[in-house]
Amino acid sequence: MKVTDYFENAKGQTLISFEVLPPLKGGSMKAIFDTLDPLMEFKPPFIDVTYHREDFVYKKMPSGYYEKIAIRKRPGTVGICAAIMHRYGVDAVPHLICGGFTKEETENALIDLNFLNINNVLALRGDAASFDGRFVPDPNGHEYALDLVKQIDGMNRGQYLDDNIKDGLKTEFCIGVAGYPEKHFEAPNLAADLAFTKAKVDAGANYIVTQMFFDNKYYFNFVDECRKAGINVPIVPGLKPLTKTHQLSSIPRHFYIDLPDDLVNALQKATTAKARQEIGVEWLIAQSKELKASGVPCLHYYTMGDADTIRQVAEAVF
Repeated sequence: MKVTDYFENAKGQTLISFEVLPPLKGGSMKAIFDTLDPLMEFKPPFIDVTYHREDFVYKKMPSGYYEKIAIRKRPGTVGICAAIMHRYGVDAVPHLICGGFTKEETENALIDLNFLNINNVLALRGDAASFDGRFVPDPNGHEYALDLVKQIDGMNRGQYLDDNIKDGLKTEFCIGVAGYPEKHFEAPNLAADLAFTKAKVDAGANYIVTQMFFDNKYYFNFVDECRKAGINVPIVPGLKPLTKTHQLSSIPRHFYIDLPDDLVNALQKATTAKARQEIGVEWLIAQSKELKASGVPCLHYYTMGDADTIRQVAEAVF
């Protein structure tokens, strides 16, 4: 079933969903199942599985020179999605990214997903490679998420890269995209970022999942501005617990978001890991309850392997 069908069938009831990371290469599905097993009692209709672009390492050769080698540290998104659907009987939403992929590789991935009856995708540009100062697309790939959305929407209309394919199979992908309540860090301002978001929706995106935020005012303002701009698709808040001192610097640095003074002050004053954990859980519970009371279509939790924290929140909210 499509993600948007779940929202429609819920008839105003707030759903819950989770997002998981593929294990590092050499790992197993056990890490995924250990995260999801304790959370499935909350009956999420779908689970998101992230995708991570290639990274590069320099390997010393016998000649003494170093060769740059591309590696994927977290492969397996498509297989993980199939395993999740088989084990739990829920839909899986694989993330598709622009970085490191050609248009043909993207098309082939979509064909594989369609054969597996996976008909929901989240289309993202993805991050810049660790050694680049800015995002650099594959020479034969997409530069923006908008272009990726257009390719997926084209396949939904039977359009393939090979012009010789006539009357190609029309896929039925439900397309999610990212939204940024505090704007994407590369956008000059929120108005410009909203214009980019609207372009993705106009190109065929069916719903939006937001970047994490820790002050609900950013989400509510984002939704208001989206509606004013003519963006009328469901907007799902993305949520993450903040329970460790080092996250006070790492989260703003990596995600370019603001942290509320009350939350920062409370975590800084806490003297034990348990106290910080309790503060983060209580904060996320309060956030979740307010959002649920406002009638959001779904609360989407970034688990990051922390099933215990997410479970505490879900038990208090659902």
